[in-house]
This record gives sequence, structure tokens and C-alpha cells, in this order.
Amino acid sequence: MSYRPEIDGLRAIAVLAVILFHAGFDWISGGYIGVDVFFVISGYLITTILINDLAQKRFTLLGFYERRVRRILPALFFVMLACIPFSWMWMLPSEMKDFSDSFFAVSLFFSNIFFWAKSGYFAPAVETMPLLHTWSLAVEEQFYLVFPLFLLLTWRLGLRNLFVLLSLLALASLVLSEIGWRRDAVANFYLAHARAWELLAGSIAAFIVQRRGVGQNNVLTAFGLLTIIFSVFAFDETTPVPSVYALVPVLGTVLVILFGARETLVARLLGTRVLVGLGLISYSAYLWHQPVFAFARIRLGENLPWMAYVLLIGLSFGLAVFSWKFVETPFRKPRMLIGSRTVLFSSTAAVIVCFCVFSALSRQAGGFGDVSEHRRMLADLEVRAEINHGMSTECEWRFNLSENCETSKEPKVLLWGDSYAMHLSQGIIASKPDILFRQHTISSCSPILGYAGLNVKEGRGFAWVENCHAFNNSVLAWLAEAETVEFVILSSPFDWVEKEQIVGEDGSVLDPDPAFLKAQFGETVRKIRDLGVGVVLVSPTPRSGADIGRCLMRKAQNKSAKSCSFAFPNDHFSNDFVQSLEDHVSVYWLQDDICEGTNCRAEIDGKMIYRDSGHLSKEGSAYLGKTRDWHNRMKTLALSTL
Repeated sequence: MSYRPEIDGLRAIAVLAVILFHAGFDWISGGYIGVDVFFVISGYLITTILINDLAQKRFTLLGFYERRVRRILPALFFVMLACIPFSWMWMLPSEMKDFSDSFFAVSLFFSNIFFWAKSGYFAPAVETMPLLHTWSLAVEEQFYLVFPLFLLLTWRLGLRNLFVLLSLLALASLVLSEIGWRRDAVANFYLAHARAWELLAGSIAAFIVQRRGVGQNNVLTAFGLLTIIFSVFAFDETTPVPSVYALVPVLGTVLVILFGARETLVARLLGTRVLVGLGLISYSAYLWHQPVFAFARIRLGENLPWMAYVLLIGLSFGLAVFSWKFVETPFRKPRMLIGSRTVLFSSTAAVIVCFCVFSALSRQAGGFGDVSEHRRMLADLEVRAEINHGMSTECEWRFNLSENCETSKEPKVLLWGDSYAMHLSQGIIASKPDILFRQHTISSCSPILGYAGLNVKEGRGFAWVENCHAFNNSVLAWLAEAETVEFVILSSPFDWVEKEQIVGEDGSVLDPDPAFLKAQFGETVRKIRDLGVGVVLVSPTPRSGADIGRCLMRKAQNKSAKSCSFAFPNDHFSNDFVQSLEDHVSVYWLQDDICEGTNCRAEIDGKMIYRDSGHLSKEGSAYLGKTRDWHNRMKTLALSTL
């Protein structure tokens, strides 16, 4: 296979897009499609190697896997080793456990499955997970395990039949991804079955090039490159990828591969020394950038200024040059470092075993070596900051009548809403220990009858929307039958109504429309009052934009006097929208309990008020509820407009 410098130029564009996106630069909102470009390139290169070896009858599975091991694992293992001391020194116990679990998953090439399983509303912050980006490597590794065997078994069919078969498989995977983002967008994002068509698109391109050679067409290659660039800037977090939307960057990459002969203008541009140089170190740069960003956020805080990210990007590329020159390049040459295939495979297996042992021991200890009082104190603090599901985890995912979500079969108070309702439970009960109470809550589902927000990146596709509609309808139906309820407490941050598409019960999809949703919320309040029941809306907590609970733990970890207090308001839209709802309902403002003027406290009287960026901790909720007399004050507001 002859070297194509324009492919390295494509790699450079892809890795720059991904790194700038992960750095949080808003203007590159679709930078994540760099991964899709990488998948196409990988499919093309691997298939080209395989069909050339098979055609010349020199293919062996051991030879193929040896090349893959030399290409992928040394740099990956080097970066993983480099992460260990920083995780040990800087991570909290729970972070260290998550890191250890991810370390194990990366070692055994299933990190995409691990990160899918760890995803969700209450999942660890992705910004502080050093190995999160390895999910894409796992997808490729799984492809490398299966695809050579597939070609070996089907080679006798002939190139033409193989081409048709691969095209059908790619089409099937594309259909699965299109269905998948509607049902479970997170699984669709991480798992190989929904990504296979992107790799197979590269494989199909390899078959075409093998038969016809690389074409020369300035128009098609320019169009292909422009579609990639368009995707980088036009796509955003609401774009479902992978899906038919991903055809834009994928087909753009295929066009450059098929028609980007060296004489074309695009090939000359992509073949410039700077882009080729960046392409050569793109794998190492991809490996380094996420750990560098994650550890910087852990140590320095999550809201880093843009100049800090410029420096971190520079550091990532500096480390990439080092690992490319001293790790990647030497190991890719069979006669250097480890010459024997037997030694290579046995050494790789030994490293993997050591990594798995480290993962198990580290997870059990919550970090190596440190069993001091300081570590125990941090662990206790994390217990105080555990996820606040309200009365029970059973009160979170669906409508149910579990006894664990009530204090009485004849409740007088109903709590209805999303996770910002859940975290009020301890406070409401603490304010009146003998309260007759019922909790009906589901994460991310605001109490607005008939409409819900669509957010595929957070896993809230059409299936989730249907569940949200069913949940809210079930709560209203339950309330109509519950003759003892005197008043309802509603709560939600409503921070989705400005930016997410709205889906009605009939499946209709509308653009974000806060005014429309305000009216629908008013209709929900009216339906509750028509039952003779009072209503009060509890505002979301004041927020700073950072993880306040984690700030408290970092403060304890570093034994610093740094304050985690913050100025209010920061989340202007959510605050203004809730304020507009006072046209329909009385609002209990939590900032009156937490803030003095514009200064809001993360802890009060030694109590940890926040558990994360906005949710109250269990002890924070109980403290505020008891000291601020939540039950009586909310009841007064709820009944005042009946």
C-alpha cells in the first residue's frame, strides 16, 4: 500500500476538531465528528492492508494482530501508566474507584461498554474521567478482532460479492444506529454495532480504490472536505450521532479518500508539512489530551479560562511528539525493542495482567497507600455527598406505588417533578417528621403535562420522552384518585426549555419555545387546582456553573481555606423562566434559604448543602427543611391561591 500524505492531513483535521471540542470552545460545537472521520480512515487503511495480504496469500491472523499490537498498545499503555500517579495524588476516593474500573475496562478493550454502563443522569462528570476517550479505541479494537476473521472466512466469495456483502452490513448498521438514537442514544453512541457502518464505509472505499485506484477530482474532494468542516461547525450536542446525520462527515471523508489523488488541490492542502506532521502524531495527541484536560480540571477547577486550555493543548501536543518519537515509532519497527512475536504477545499479556491487578487493588483501597485519617475523612465526606434520590432509588425512574416512596397510604402532601424535586424529600420530611407524604419523581422529567424535552446526547430520545409523558399522566391520574392530598409541591430547573426540542404526546416535534412551555405549565397547574388541590413551585437551587459539592471535597482534600461560596444569579435563564411562572403559581425561592444578598453558601453551620453542581445533599436538604420550616411555609404558599 503506497503512502498517502493526505490521509495524515485528514487525521490532523480530525484530531484538532476533537481536542478543541473537548476543550469547550463553543464555536467548534460539532468537533466530536473527528472520531467519525477517524473510524472511516481506520476502516479504509485496515481493509486495504487485509485485501492486499489476502490477495497475495501472505495473510496470517498472528501477523495482523502483531501489527495492531505494535501500533496501538505501547502508546496507550504508556499514557495509562502516566495517569496512575496523578490519579493517586489528586483524585477523591470515589473518583479513584471509577478510574480503577475504567483502567480495567481499557486494559481488556471494552471501555466503550464500561462508559455506556456508567452513563446516566447521576454518572460521574465526564470532564474529570481521564480515560473516557478510549471508548473509540475499544470500538476499533473490537472491529479489529472480528473483521479479519470475517474477511478470511468470506474471501472465497470473490471481491464483487464481498463488496455487496459489506455494503449490506454497513446499511444494516446504519439502520440500527438510526433506530438506536431514538431508543437509547447513549448506547447508540458508545456501542460498536451502531458505529460499524462508519468503519465499513472506509472498508467499502478500500475495495473501490483496490479495483479502480485513487481518482482525481477537484470538485468532489473539495465538496468532501467542506462537508467535514461544515459538520465541525454546524453540528452540536442536539445532533444525533451516529445516525443518518453522520453520513455528512463520513461520506465527506470517503470522497476525499476515493478522489484525492496527489494532484488534486485538496490533497496538496492536506499534504502540507504542518498537517502531515500533526497527522503523524494524531494518535498520541488523541491519547494525551483527555488525561491532560481531566487532571487539570481535577486540580485547578472545572471552569478553566480559555487561555488555560490553549496551554493544555500545547502540553498535549508536546507529550504527543515525545510518545510518537520514543514510544510509537520504536515499537512499530519489528527489529527494535521487542523483535520476537512470542515475546511481544507474552509481554503484552503480562502488562494487561498487571493493569488488571492494579485496578482490583486500587478499587478496593480507594487509592494506593493512603489509609490515613485524611483519606477516611474524605470517604466520610463523599458519603455525605451521595446521590440524593429522595426517599429511595425506587422513586426515580418510573411511576410506581412503592411503599418506600411514601410515609402514609393517605398522604396530604405530594412531591412531583424531576431530580430537583427528589432532593427536597429529606427537607420536607425533616420539617414535619409526622408528615403524610408521597414522592412521585423521575430524573429530567419536568412536571409539564403533554410535553417533554428531547436530548439525545444525554440519552433522552423518543423512548424516554414517551416514558416522561406516561409518568406525568400517571401522577395526575393518581392525584385525581387521592382524596387526601391537600397540596402539591412541584420542582424542576426547567433549564432544558430554552435549548431542547419539544416532543408532544402525539409525537410532534417543536423547536424550543419557552413561552409555549410556560403556558403548558400553567395548564398543568390549572388541572391540579381543578381537583381542589393547592400548588407551590420550588425554585431550583442557585448555581455557580461548577460542581459545588466537589469543590467542598477538593477543599477538604487539599486542606485549603478556599471558599466554595459563589455569587448569584449565575444561571440567568433558569432563574428568569421560573420567575415568569409566578404568573401561574406561587414560588418558594431556595436562594432565600441559601444566599445572603448575592452571596450563596455551599455549607452552612458545618452542613454540606450541595452534593454536586445544583442538587442538595441529603444532610443539606434536611438541614434547610428543618431550620427554614419548609412544610408550613410551602403549605401557606400552596393554599394561598386556591
